[in-house]
Amino acid sequence: MKICVLGLDCAAPDVILQDERLVNIRRLMDLGVYGRLESVVPPITVPAWMCMTTSQDPGSLGVYGFRNRTDHSYDKLGFATSGSIKAPAIWDQLAREGKKSIIIGVPPNYPPRRINGISVGCFLTPDTVKNDFTYPPNIKAKITELVGEYPVDVKNFRTDRKDWLKDEIFEMSRKQWEVVRWLLKEQEWDYFHFVDIGLDRMHHGFWNFFDPQHVQFEPGNPFQNAIPEYYLWLDSQIGSVLELLNDETIVLVVSDHGAQRLDGGIAINEWLIREGLLVVNEYPKTLTPLDKLNVNWTKTKVWSEGGYYARVFFNVQGREPQGVIPQSEYESFQDEMKARIESLPDDKGRPLRSLVFKPKELYRHVRNVAPDLVVHFGELYWRSIGTVGHPNIHVQENDTGPDGCNHAQYGMFILAAPNCPLNGEYQGARLLDIAPTLLDLAGQEIPETMQGRSLVAGMEKKISGGGSSADEDERTIHDRLAGLGYV
Repeated sequence: MKICVLGLDCAAPDVILQDERLVNIRRLMDLGVYGRLESVVPPITVPAWMCMTTSQDPGSLGVYGFRNRTDHSYDKLGFATSGSIKAPAIWDQLAREGKKSIIIGVPPNYPPRRINGISVGCFLTPDTVKNDFTYPPNIKAKITELVGEYPVDVKNFRTDRKDWLKDEIFEMSRKQWEVVRWLLKEQEWDYFHFVDIGLDRMHHGFWNFFDPQHVQFEPGNPFQNAIPEYYLWLDSQIGSVLELLNDETIVLVVSDHGAQRLDGGIAINEWLIREGLLVVNEYPKTLTPLDKLNVNWTKTKVWSEGGYYARVFFNVQGREPQGVIPQSEYESFQDEMKARIESLPDDKGRPLRSLVFKPKELYRHVRNVAPDLVVHFGELYWRSIGTVGHPNIHVQENDTGPDGCNHAQYGMFILAAPNCPLNGEYQGARLLDIAPTLLDLAGQEIPETMQGRSLVAGMEKKISGGGSSADEDERTIHDRLAGLGYV
């Protein structure tokens, strides 16, 4: 049984599951099971998609975001690449059964993964003209012949040029879905997985124009319908894909995380400086990123990286080059910092309700160099601002460019399979449950290393395509052995 996964990066369940105009989405919902999907911590594109396909949490993958410390020095951050993921993904499991896969834009996928099938790079690809972004390499020429220069992302999407941004996202999406349909029709596959990054870019670019609860929302603004228009566009693309699939194909529409309004930012390093935990030899005169600060590491206890969430690091004796926190005090200091961050108020003095996680309590394994704390400010309604030089701890402007939304902990899924015993709305699904569920429905063995559970575990699968159920197969074998005198 074939599996087709259509990934919509950042798809918001409250939008996609409630818009009656999305006729192809409604069709899949009527045919199958759907609901909110709990993402990992942090709910970030990298590593969330690979957490889904490997059924491993970020700590077990040893990847905690787009950039990760490569060692315990103060200045070595490396970008996640396809080589950062060591755990086998669902397409690797299927390859052991001789099955072929096509993966398009599943991050991180640069350099393009060498799989049993076809691999097309993700938005982390530097340049699709200069760089090989496909495996095997000859697929690049065929894609170029089909759509010209293949876009993996919209460059400089954090911009105030909203007319330009909207046009660029739609043009990128048009080319990508054209390649998707060509690969579905013309190439051999048992597992197909595409991730549309355009929806994520639409949300970050236009959520403040769309959400009435956003602090920047203005009724009747010219971009109020930009996001709904893109969802309608995606619905039509999904419909065109469904026409290419037979009734025996497992279809999954899924997001790695959701989207929600962004109320502001917490200048975490600014706060750490004012608390005497991050010490600089010279305070900057302009907004300055952490890696440009003149830090006095012999007096610094804590620093942080900004982003949709905060990765907080401690300067520990015997671990960091100039560590100051005794290892014997690590756990008590970790508890202290957790409490101090949790007590931070919002800009009006109200409880911010930040979520602060200890990696060893959060993940089954903690590999590579993990943050000492992971912070979701204001349950991700606030983001982490890493630059220093702000007059206040609470800021409205994002330090990496205009951004209308933050990621939300819950994404969504719609699963339609001819043999799936589930139907209607489902509660309690997690991102790590996706790969085991797909393998289960496809009749494949679920590796014991997978951390999620099949949503249909122990349930009798529907009979499809004239096949027989597992119970019927067992009865047939029993009767044959009985006739031979073995039972």
